[in-house]
Amino acid sequence: MDDFFRPEVRAFFRHWREVLFAVGFAVFGIWWALTGIGITQWLGIIFIVLGAGWAVAALQRARFAQDGDGAGVVQIRERRLAYFGPLDGGVMDVGDLSKLEIDPTSHPDPSWILTGIDGQVLAIPVNAAGAEGLFDVFAALPDIRTNTVLDVLSHTPDARVTVWCRVKPLLH
Repeated sequence: MDDFFRPEVRAFFRHWREVLFAVGFAVFGIWWALTGIGITQWLGIIFIVLGAGWAVAALQRARFAQDGDGAGVVQIRERRLAYFGPLDGGVMDVGDLSKLEIDPTSHPDPSWILTGIDGQVLAIPVNAAGAEGLFDVFAALPDIRTNTVLDVLSHTPDARVTVWCRVKPLLH
């Protein structure tokens, strides 16, 4: 059965599968809302709303995900981010993140540059294995705009761009 679809088609469906499931969930809700009676109609409306919200979130995650054949592996466990690369790596608590940048000039692939409050710098290629999990980490940062992150990632700039920076409290 693996030979039924070309590899490009399989890769397309694998990349967009969550969006397709969400749309299918919403279509099922539309069907229930139009053909159901009583509580089934109301459940259909709830499914439509949930499916639409899920589709928006899935679309953002799909836009963020890269091909995944870059150097290194990203692991996220209990708000601790770890990157294990062939030449460097490190571990950083998500709460200690003070600045997020993208560096398109890093070699061989563009990289996320994460800076901690203590000055620790962690460079993670955008296409490292497991890097798609960074979207949820970035989305949880205070006052970050996920559309800005996606726009910077899709329209690769010429120089390093600061995507997010923690606001430093002023003392008097």
